[in-house]
Amino acid sequence: MNGPLRRTVAAMALVLCAAALPAASSATAAPAPPPADQALAQWIDRDTVVWKGAEHAAAQLEFGTHRKRIRLTPGTLSPSERLAHPHLTGYPAFTVDPRDRGLAPAAVRGRLLAAQRTADGGRTTTGVQIPGVLDDLYGTRAQHATLGPDFDHGRPTLSVWAPTARTVALELDGRTVPMRRDDTTGIWRVRGARDWAGKPYRYLVTVWVPSVGRTVTNKVTDPYSTALTADSARSLVTDLDDPKLAPAGWSRLTKPAAVPLRRARIQELQIRDFSVADRTSRHPGRYLAFTDRHSDGMGHLRSLARSGTSYVHLLPAFDFATTPERPADQARPGCDLASYAPDSDRQQDCVGKTAARDAYNWGYDPLHYTVPEGSYASDPEGPARTVEFRRMVQGLNGAGLRTVMDVVYNHTAASGQDPHSVLDRIVPGYYQRLMDDGSVATSTCCSGTAPEHTMMGKLVVDSVVTWAKEYKVDGFRFDLMGHHPKANILAVRKALDALTPRKDGVDGQSIVLYGEGWNFGEAANDARFVQATQRNMAGTGIATFSDRARDAVRGGSPFDGDPGIQGFASGLYTDPNSSKGNGNPSEQRARLLHYQDLIKIGLTGNLADYTFTDSTGHRVKGSGVDYNGAPAGYAAAPGDALAYADAHDNETLYDALAYKLPQHTDAADRGRMQVLALATAALSQGPALSQAGSDLLRSKSLDRNSFDSGDWFNALHWNCADGNGFGRGLPPAAGNKDKWPYARPLLADPALRPGCAAIDHTSAAYRDLLRIHATEPAFGLATTARVQSALSFPLSGKDETPGVITMRLGNLVVVFNATPHRQAQTLHALAGEHYALHPLQAHGADRTTTTASYDRPSGTFNVPARTVAVFRRG
Repeated sequence: MNGPLRRTVAAMALVLCAAALPAASSATAAPAPPPADQALAQWIDRDTVVWKGAEHAAAQLEFGTHRKRIRLTPGTLSPSERLAHPHLTGYPAFTVDPRDRGLAPAAVRGRLLAAQRTADGGRTTTGVQIPGVLDDLYGTRAQHATLGPDFDHGRPTLSVWAPTARTVALELDGRTVPMRRDDTTGIWRVRGARDWAGKPYRYLVTVWVPSVGRTVTNKVTDPYSTALTADSARSLVTDLDDPKLAPAGWSRLTKPAAVPLRRARIQELQIRDFSVADRTSRHPGRYLAFTDRHSDGMGHLRSLARSGTSYVHLLPAFDFATTPERPADQARPGCDLASYAPDSDRQQDCVGKTAARDAYNWGYDPLHYTVPEGSYASDPEGPARTVEFRRMVQGLNGAGLRTVMDVVYNHTAASGQDPHSVLDRIVPGYYQRLMDDGSVATSTCCSGTAPEHTMMGKLVVDSVVTWAKEYKVDGFRFDLMGHHPKANILAVRKALDALTPRKDGVDGQSIVLYGEGWNFGEAANDARFVQATQRNMAGTGIATFSDRARDAVRGGSPFDGDPGIQGFASGLYTDPNSSKGNGNPSEQRARLLHYQDLIKIGLTGNLADYTFTDSTGHRVKGSGVDYNGAPAGYAAAPGDALAYADAHDNETLYDALAYKLPQHTDAADRGRMQVLALATAALSQGPALSQAGSDLLRSKSLDRNSFDSGDWFNALHWNCADGNGFGRGLPPAAGNKDKWPYARPLLADPALRPGCAAIDHTSAAYRDLLRIHATEPAFGLATTARVQSALSFPLSGKDETPGVITMRLGNLVVVFNATPHRQAQTLHALAGEHYALHPLQAHGADRTTTTASYDRPSGTFNVPARTVAVFRRG
């Protein structure tokens, strides 16, 4: 993602869409008293209750129909409790009377209130949050148990953690099968017969639900499902080790050589985008499209792999809530979209009418975390999706690419008694993160989860390990990773590292991890735990997206009201547009030079301790350069920060440049600026990511939030004859209408729809840069010390050229010339040295770049306009 606000807007809409789908389960309940308005008390372990707003005087917990009492006396939090619950430190704490501690297991299985007499003789009550005491009573004992379907010699055992349930039964074969509770762990189990294999089932969980104030019997799928029926209506008793689910050659799958994260070059794509408009694909929009060896899309991926791309990062492919999985249930726009004008609002209006019921969504609305999404399968009914997901991994591996999964454990599609709530209908109030008043946290967009709780943290680890072992996934990208505890992500790393080819069929240590380390919401600034944020993850080997250079390259922020604010690769100061938001020339120059400092730090791998001369002439560390009030450099080593110029969120790079470059800029120069922008990531230390199609000038017709914009705005066009997606109408009004006045004249301009020459040239020039990165060891330095020794910016300082960055890296010199003029950069220290344009560019695709030259006597590098040129000492 490009930032938390975009995820918030997108996923709030996802939940609205989810509500339109048919219910996947049902519930029955008897009338009962209304719920308490709030749950201000938190039972954090069997000894301690914290109650926001309470008097520091005797209180009690009341439970059961006869209001049994657990006595509470004023107390304090212990050091370990303060460490575990820092956000509760300032609230009144109470100690559970030792004589009543044995009542805790019964108390958590029904209606529970905290009560206290007030100073005026009255009585106050509130609901009680119980995740902490559940972890104390059951979580620590249950965290190593196997949950979901587990097979032993063909016989399945089904297990579900439901410590607060009155009863749990299994609905299977039209009958109800009782399950037995383990009072030590809170796990309910039943062992089945061999003929249970392949059959649909649900759990019948009878449990007190505080949000509705009564006991409910929920019919709910298994959160540890390994397979599902269509539209997630039932779980299936499925053994992922069943040979029938293994495609030919699965056990002998040969993967491309593992690439260290610091050298990874990643292509991010969405499964449906990849092939739905590819006329050469036999399986458009499906997992199996990646097995179409002769399709245009797979041909392009192979060419990227040969050039140095090492991973394909797939947007969410687990089971999500918003897409009808059967093709017959998927709505389609009922308009001739191609007939409308390129700046018309008719396309978005027509697409919007079916968006909630069509086949398209990014999938950031998890329903079942560990089952492949059914809408991408040829048949969503049953385990075919398992076979086809595995064939997709085979297809990508066969093309020379390892596979990364985008995983979204930080929130669920819904909570409470919503039909698309799974976890919260099994253990109400546990898996979701609750605010101090008992409401569900929604800063992530929707119903936030609580990986800081033992069993939610276990679910994260268990799910990732399953994808790694059973689907041979090579990496994971964590959505909103900053909402996870750092300890949870490190536990994932530890569990993966324990996987071995001999024991598990995969090398877990070669699996890469990265995620969004944004710092916001109720968890911000380590309020509840040490977060997995950018600065906190430094030194762990787990990368976080770096927004520093991204903003400097593009200009402004993804959330600017004026999309014309320029940056390094979009003409700030050197090729100004008419936007008043850019300021006067003096302001533009100063901002551009600061942007250049941010990009330099990005080229080092965003290192905190890298020292260089900034644009004011001072020697500074990366951590000493400002980025919107935060340190620009935060990485401890290359590989801690992931560089990118665009991703699926916000406008594509082409669309951002369409807004920012002067409108008269021709197609060839737009392509050159696209390559230059991509090069700031591709030629950096550490991992880099680009959105699929960016090398083909991909456009979404200026849509900055296309999560639910359908195939019309999102589909990739691998054949340049089909265009790049620009001019397919005004983008959807939701999230874009404020920019329509800026968008209309651009979309109506035929000169902004590039032809094959510009598209093919841009892609070929970008692949030349990937080859340079892949073949030059200097781009893969492992430590800050090695980067400090090998990499420098010799022309930095007060007199550096605005719009030009010159980097010296070992035996290479790289010049990024973002200006519309040829530039000469003289490095006096290199006078007399033998340098020449890198052979991969001297004999490469871009004829303009071949005119770059080096004057040996003076040490001067001459670089054409809008060009990144790499010179090598010979």
